[in-house]
Amino acid sequence: MITGLGKIARNALAMLTLGMLALTQLTPAHAQSRIKDIADFEGVRDNMLVGYGLVVGLNGTGDDLGDAEFTRQSMVAMLERLGINVRDQIEDLESDNIAAVMATATLPPFSRQGSRIDVNISAIGTAESLQGGTLLVTPMVGADGEVYAVAQGNLAVGGFSAGGNAETIVKGVPTSARIANGGIVEREIDFNLNSMQDMSVVLRNPDFTTARRVSEAINAYLGEVAARASDPGTVRLNIPERYNQNIVALLTDIEQLRVEPDQIARVVIDENTGTIVMGENVRINRVAIAQGNLTIRVTETPQVSQPSPFSQTGTTEVVDRTNIEVDEGEDNQLGIMNGGVSLQELVNGLNSLGVGPRDMITILQAIKTSGALQAEIEVM
Repeated sequence: MITGLGKIARNALAMLTLGMLALTQLTPAHAQSRIKDIADFEGVRDNMLVGYGLVVGLNGTGDDLGDAEFTRQSMVAMLERLGINVRDQIEDLESDNIAAVMATATLPPFSRQGSRIDVNISAIGTAESLQGGTLLVTPMVGADGEVYAVAQGNLAVGGFSAGGNAETIVKGVPTSARIANGGIVEREIDFNLNSMQDMSVVLRNPDFTTARRVSEAINAYLGEVAARASDPGTVRLNIPERYNQNIVALLTDIEQLRVEPDQIARVVIDENTGTIVMGENVRINRVAIAQGNLTIRVTETPQVSQPSPFSQTGTTEVVDRTNIEVDEGEDNQLGIMNGGVSLQELVNGLNSLGVGPRDMITILQAIKTSGALQAEIEVM
């Protein structure tokens, strides 16, 4: 008998354990992110490059030299560099196969001389399309005015433009193009990691709590106090002696550490598209919400008034008839939201009132004005 009771108890304990495991799996876990995905290391960043150049070989879709004088002057300067003097005939030059463009590129960190980068091309004149064009040698300069890369090559255009006298069809943006691996790095940016004694971990979304968690995660991994949060967006890191001359290994290990980023309660609204994005920390105090649909229709139905047949007097007149209808809706409701409701409860409550996205924007702004919405509202 005792054996049977023990067996029942063990079975009950096993079932209880399985139930607790199931509940644990159903409970949403806080999302953790790698430090690599939420922060950057100071100095390890991209650099923007820009250049001005000419695209040739266009099939009659280039700049109108009469309207784009800078294109004409650029063409003359380019020909003179090649030993062709056409300055005396500058006013007579006519061509619709050339276009002035801006070239932009991103120089990745630690790019070495001779490596290649992608280049984006955008027309700045009156060109209709860059389809079939070739970019001539274009120096790419950085913010300091120094040349860091040179671009040249055939353009790959994602759109097209075609038409005649009566109709034109345009797909995509034919005045923008791309040259894959079209830029060659000519100058390197000096940056010696192994000579650094300390560096900063820069958060992409500054936050006091996240900065503290990042510093604690780094210190726990290193086993010493090497990192400290100096402000919401910066964690200062002293390089441990054992990582001297091997900082790459340290940064690799730090990148893989996982922390739970904190975020402020924020509601982002795009009134143009009716898009609403709310974080999980959005809360509202107890508030009553009434959503009404007021529709007013004004219809004009002009009528003709004319005299009787064979009448000697009177004229035919057009008489205006205006019909106005007012509909306040039949489903107007007053809903009460209890204090401290979560994001899901807030959305469910507003949906139960039959609120569409655009009406929801107005309601959220009104709740914020009343002081019941404990979140920031950011309008895009």
